[in-house]
Amino acid sequence: MNRLFPSGLRRIALLAAHCDDLAIGAGGTLLVMCTAHPGIKVDALILSGGGTVREEEERNALAAFCPGADLRVEVGKLPDGRLPAHWDDAKAAVEGMRLRTEPDLILAPHAGDAHQDHRGLAQLVPTAFRDHLTLGYEILKWDGDLGRPNAYQPLDLALAERKVNLLWEHYPSQRHRPWFDREAFLGLARIRGIECHARHAEAFYLHKLALDLAGG
Repeated sequence: MNRLFPSGLRRIALLAAHCDDLAIGAGGTLLVMCTAHPGIKVDALILSGGGTVREEEERNALAAFCPGADLRVEVGKLPDGRLPAHWDDAKAAVEGMRLRTEPDLILAPHAGDAHQDHRGLAQLVPTAFRDHLTLGYEILKWDGDLGRPNAYQPLDLALAERKVNLLWEHYPSQRHRPWFDREAFLGLARIRGIECHARHAEAFYLHKLALDLAGG
């Protein structure tokens, strides 16, 4: 029984500061949702990377991570690492997305992320999407900002490995980075799995959830 979405999950919105953020933070969850809900509408906004090789990587990756979905992807051209200096442009992009979609669920960075671009976007999302269920994904990085998430999507081993394989296949520009490897991705997924009594999992930060305990 789908307790959060009794009428079915019909539309989701994905927001990221950089190409690869969504796949790293929520790639397994995207595979779960899009496989379980064929034809689901997926609207994605990535604020940076537009017009570069990273945009091509991102479009191909999201198509692979959202199989069978009605996928729309927008990749902006904000400079990497400079979102606070381009606040008005970032806010306009998020508000523009709000005009185009009425999602059942949003996946976005979480407000405790140490990266200024991730954190800035996380602060913008609730200013445009005020009454929407938002799950904040986490991204392993040098900053050591992993926290205590409170929402989990269990993944079996095959799905966790598929996520890692798709990451390696679709983001060759990132393979030189020390954190971009199989051990890092599967290791974090194993830890989050332990926390929710699963083999592997992706974890999220849930700020607000409105309940309808009188529902049938």
